[in-house]
Amino acid sequence: MALRFTSLGSGSAGNGLVVESGGTRVMMDCGFSIAETRMRLERAGVAPGDLAGIVVTHEHDDHLGGVARFAKRHAIPVYLTRGTAQWLPADFPAALMRCIDSHTPFAIDALRVEPFPVPHDAREPVQYAFSDGATRLGVVTDLGCITQHVVEKLSGCEALVIECNHDIDMLMGGAYPPGLKHRVAGRFGHLDNAGARDLVAGLDRSRLRHLIAAHLSQQNNRPELARRALAEAAGCEDDWIGVATQQDGFAWRDA
Repeated sequence: MALRFTSLGSGSAGNGLVVESGGTRVMMDCGFSIAETRMRLERAGVAPGDLAGIVVTHEHDDHLGGVARFAKRHAIPVYLTRGTAQWLPADFPAALMRCIDSHTPFAIDALRVEPFPVPHDAREPVQYAFSDGATRLGVVTDLGCITQHVVEKLSGCEALVIECNHDIDMLMGGAYPPGLKHRVAGRFGHLDNAGARDLVAGLDRSRLRHLIAAHLSQQNNRPELARRALAEAAGCEDDWIGVATQQDGFAWRDA
């Protein structure tokens, strides 16, 4: 019963990732319209009815924006913290809402899902590690800085999807207004390439087989810069590092 995963797209215009173990498929976040989500799922060979649940990281539109409409349309349970749940529309069916504790693992059929809190400018944000009991996938797409708790949760994973949002020089020299630059670069903003490098360097990587850069800013980063940073941390060639793109995400990988 292998664990495998695919990205539907990653970036400020929308995020979605699907994790599968045995017959259980779970989507992490949904920042796309119903039609766009269906199209991206179909590209991955997944039907909406195949999803056993949607786990949500936080309320920002590129992660939560499509969740309520898609979940209602296809009667899919949604797992999220109470802080994030406050941002669901008032008419969202209570029968589909599963409030989670940010420190308590839970199961969705064959998948063990482990939420953990992260520093980000949201109400009660989490990221997730997924396991089938033998292998683990850790995903962090929105965090402003590294905490020891994050390091502990991501250590020992076979697969990692890590935020490389921006290159600090590109961000500070770019067109964003000063307030936005400082929010993005702040302790509750987004991890830059150097921060992602430091995070990976501090992990137990003894079982690591996949390392993928995600949530790249289209204005303030370039794939080759993200790859170089993660490769430096992992001690590998740049082309071993994967990249989750905004348009295509990445294809299925076996963890």
